[in-house]
Amino acid sequence: MIPDADRRCAWANSSPEFIEYHDHEWGFPTDDDTQIFEKIILESFQSGLSWRTILAKRDNFRAAFCGFNFDEIAKFNQVDVDRLLNDAGIVRHKGKIAATINNAARAQDIVESHGSLAAYLWQYEAKTSEQSAEISRDLAKDLKKHGWKFVGPTTVYAFMQALGLVNDHAEHCITGDKVDKALGQFKRPQPL
Repeated sequence: MIPDADRRCAWANSSPEFIEYHDHEWGFPTDDDTQIFEKIILESFQSGLSWRTILAKRDNFRAAFCGFNFDEIAKFNQVDVDRLLNDAGIVRHKGKIAATINNAARAQDIVESHGSLAAYLWQYEAKTSEQSAEISRDLAKDLKKHGWKFVGPTTVYAFMQALGLVNDHAEHCITGDKVDKALGQFKRPQPL
């Protein structure tokens, strides 16, 4: 039996490994570009798969992708692609691997133009859940305009939830108030 199951978002109760992620990460804001890049890349890899699969492989993804340091990933070449395609610890999807390398270079571009990935992304914060679907479509469109791959509206919406750009914890959820408090204290980074 999962403790506090009736006081948590329903999805968090579907697997014991979700609880730590839900209670301490999901929706909590950050301005750390490496953590942000990890979140968006993992959401991209999750497309078409279960989040449980991605979360179970997260440490392997971190090892395979240099801790999600996008400056390092942007240097990856065909040798790295081949290595990753042979790494059973991650999701071996050629298109998603190529998109990650591409997106690392696009993240560098955003840092150059906006000062940080965080400053660019926090401009897309939804003040209400009702706004979030439209904002996710706008953000996906803008990321694609910047050359990003595997960032459709559904993936971007899940990323927004993970980053705290929208607080989608259920009304009764014990973590929702903690996220609200963290968002209230969070200093939003400003673009250049």
